Amino acid sequence: MSVQEQRTLRRLVIRDTHKIAPFNEEARELRILNKRLWLYQRDVLAPYTREEREVSAIEAMPDDRVETIVYRDNLFFDQAFIDHFLLRARRLGKACRVAFSPSDPAIRTHALPLQSGIHPEKGFTEGELLVADLWYFPYGRETQVRPLVVDTLSKELGYYNVPKYMAPNQGDLTYQVPRRAFLSIEHWIHIFLANTTFGVFSEGARFEKRMERAMPKVSLIWRALVERHNVLSHSGVVKLGKDVRIDPSAVIRGPTTIGDNVFIGPGAVVDNSIIGSNVSIGQGCQVMLSVIGDGSFLPFRAALFMSTLMENSMVAQNTCLQMCVVGRDSFVGAGSTFTDFNLMPRPIKTFYKDQLVEINLPVIGGCVGHNCRLGSGLILYPARTIESDVLLVGSRAEKVLTHNVSYSDSDHWKLPNGAELHPPHYH
Repeated sequence: MSVQEQRTLRRLVIRDTHKIAPFNEEARELRILNKRLWLYQRDVLAPYTREEREVSAIEAMPDDRVETIVYRDNLFFDQAFIDHFLLRARRLGKACRVAFSPSDPAIRTHALPLQSGIHPEKGFTEGELLVADLWYFPYGRETQVRPLVVDTLSKELGYYNVPKYMAPNQGDLTYQVPRRAFLSIEHWIHIFLANTTFGVFSEGARFEKRMERAMPKVSLIWRALVERHNVLSHSGVVKLGKDVRIDPSAVIRGPTTIGDNVFIGPGAVVDNSIIGSNVSIGQGCQVMLSVIGDGSFLPFRAALFMSTLMENSMVAQNTCLQMCVVGRDSFVGAGSTFTDFNLMPRPIKTFYKDQLVEINLPVIGGCVGHNCRLGSGLILYPARTIESDVLLVGSRAEKVLTHNVSYSDSDHWKLPNGAELHPPHYH
């Protein structure tokens, strides 16, 4: 069967108009693994579909006999997940809806907080089965839809060892990393998870699983010997685009993807990350388990750990972002510090539906919206946010940001002609 013959599914997309703070933008427009979410969904489903329509709700689905997949456009699902779901759904041959066991570690620990898109199914007791807005119809619209339970194949992975007072139960900080990733993106924390824990971390987990088999391991070792590279640095695990310039002293470890027209300077380290096109990473920069969007710039000695930088943004020298998210067209000044750990033994909280709630993560950085300009030397507390279109000058009196910063708190209001010099794009 040809590829064109396999692409028989019709895609129906339910628009979610809820805007994600602090970006003030719908989830579908935010970057996941260096793609707008709607584009990422389209690419994942490209092998199966050739037609797309937008509908207001599942009830608005056309009454015909066309094989159809329906999903809400704020959902993140990776290729491994959708391949498994459609394979089982087509074998079943009946209308079905994605479901999860409430004991699935990745869903329970990371996907359920701060959202309502993954919820108990009507007709089942709470805690028995969870469903989300992803359906498959082999013969068009049907009233009887069965739950199809998908195992995310999660595995507990530690990302670094820490003193006992930071992780008293296990001695290191861990995530439940799925090899089949699924999230309902309704909060900026989900952007962080989709890019890191459910993104580059998941790809690393799949790579480790492949390396457990003898033939792939032998093939990778042989290629490393031929190319005279480390096993994690050869072309089998580090994918390079066109016109990439890498200084000989830089260290690149996979699985890593690097786009076109990228410069990586001397002494830089890139480890298990996604680097977009037209990116410049200067001397001595560190990028680990992170996603850097197209057109972004790290001048020198900047560091990103488990952080996401959307397109056309810049993190200046001596600034370290750990477990943070920065929107597009934003600038983070030199020497800024985004803290990620509560000094007092209290759980980190964030705002969700105008209430402070626990995020179920022992460490987490902050979030900066789109079109922000942050001066040098600022300190941001864990889980705090800076709304899109905010400007904070380095000379401001409040250099320690203990609360969320809204657009009305922006320093450009205090400057002559500030509203004209820094117009809002996402307010």
